[in-house]
This record gives sequence, structure tokens and C-alpha cells, in this order.
Amino acid sequence: MQNSMRLSRRQSLCTLASFTAAAALSTQVPARAAQTGERAGVRDEDIFQFALNLEYLETEYYLRGLTGNGLDSADAGAKADRVVGGRKVPFQTRAIEEFAEELAENELAHVRFYRKTLGKAAVSRPAIDFEKAFAMVGEAAGLGADFDPFASEMNFLLGGMLFEDVGVTGYKAAAALIQNKEFLEAAAGILAVEAYHMGMVRSQLYTMGETAQRAANAISAARDKLDGGKDLDQGIVRSGKANIVPSDENGIAFGRTPQQVLRIVYLTGDTDVKGGGFYPNGMNGKLQVT
Repeated sequence: MQNSMRLSRRQSLCTLASFTAAAALSTQVPARAAQTGERAGVRDEDIFQFALNLEYLETEYYLRGLTGNGLDSADAGAKADRVVGGRKVPFQTRAIEEFAEELAENELAHVRFYRKTLGKAAVSRPAIDFEKAFAMVGEAAGLGADFDPFASEMNFLLGGMLFEDVGVTGYKAAAALIQNKEFLEAAAGILAVEAYHMGMVRSQLYTMGETAQRAANAISAARDKLDGGKDLDQGIVRSGKANIVPSDENGIAFGRTPQQVLRIVYLTGDTDVKGGGFYPNGMNGKLQVT
């Protein structure tokens, strides 16, 4: 299997469709974003760059867990920084391995879509550190500083839950900032895919039993301490019952601002921080400070 793996026929068709739309948009992103995408100084282009940073993280995670290798240089960008950590997961269950393969395919397609859409404005992959960041996550969640998300299927899904939940809530909040309808439609489609991912990961962890459930709730609690004063995050068990779909009393998913997302992936509760955690040197692009 190649570094960035071969997409399935179904995924290739989906990617081709995305690229066709992206080709029509790519030359318009900077100018159109500047004209119609500004809100509090944030353009559509800035939001897509921010999303691309997150997609780099998820893609590297799933590719490395599935194949042992990360993104090819063509997908990482000309100024791509290095990635620390990650190795092939010793999968024991074929269904979970196939799920991981689908996750990797989807996230790789997202990276390619954003790079195609942004064109020259696409940022390269920032420095990513799985080793130190997951040690911090393990310690904060009470799982131990030696927590290794690549050591087992359960751990791999726990790491995936950390990213997927944040991705879904980040996309949800970003929808209010995107001005261009074509961009909004694309972001909504990616949000839907990320939500499918989140539901599957949380479902798998719930069915694994009490150990996985406690660990998932511990990661949720640790994450909740970082994104602000409100009690936003929800574990996979609430009031003794399954909580696969985090939502409010109206059945609506909650959102996280870019700053809240950054605090989680930088693993800090502080403001005005420009890097740390999974992104030791920070994200690339305008939205990079907590």
C-alpha cells in the first residue's frame, strides 16, 4: 500500500466530483473570499486554511495507524513540516481495520479537496507531534503519560474520538462565518462525513465495554477543561446510558469557535497561545492563536 494509499473506486468518484467543483472555485477563492467572506476580519479562505490544518492532522493519524506511513509530499505541500510519532496499529478485528481504511480515505480526500480549492493559498502541513501530545492527553485524562493511541484498536479509536468530536463541532461553528454559498455547501458536506466518523467511533467504543467507555469519558472530561468555561463536551455514557450523539435539548450539535478548537489541539487552556500540543509550532494560516 502506498504512503497515501489508493482510494477505493467509490472514494475516487467522490473525490473526482469534489475536484470538479474545486476547479471551478480555486481561481476565485482569494478575491471572492475577500469580497464576501469577511466577518470580524475572517475570510472564507482563512476558514478553509484552518480546516486544512485539521485535515492534515486527521489524515496523518489515520494513514499512519493504517499503513505505518503518512502523507506523500505531493499532498503535504512544498513547505511541509515534519510529523513525529505514529505507526501501524496491530488490528485484531477486520471490521475495525476496514473502518480505519475508510476514515483514512475520507480524510485524504478532504486534504486534496481543500488544497485544490485553495490553490496557491493552500497552506502546507504544519509540524505535528503525536508522541508528546498524546502523552499529555493520557496524563490529563488519567490514562497515564505512556498512553499510546497506536498500541491497540481501542486506543486508536480513543485518539480518533479526540479529533472527530472536535472536527464536527468546529465545522458546525464555522458554518456561521462562511459567506460564499458554494463554500458553505462544501463545508456542510464535509461536516456530514465527519459526523458519520464521530458516530461510528463513539459507537465502536461504547460496544467495547466499560474500560473503553471510562477512557472515552475521561478524554471528554479532559477536553472539556480546555475549550472554555462552559460544560460543552459530552462523553459516550451519560446518566448510565449510551450517548453516541452529543447534542443539546433540541437535538442540535453544539459548535466550537476556532479559538476553542485551538485550545484543544494545542492542549492549553490559555489565551494568546500560538502553538503546542499536536501543533508544536502552531497552525499555518491566519487563524492560529487561541
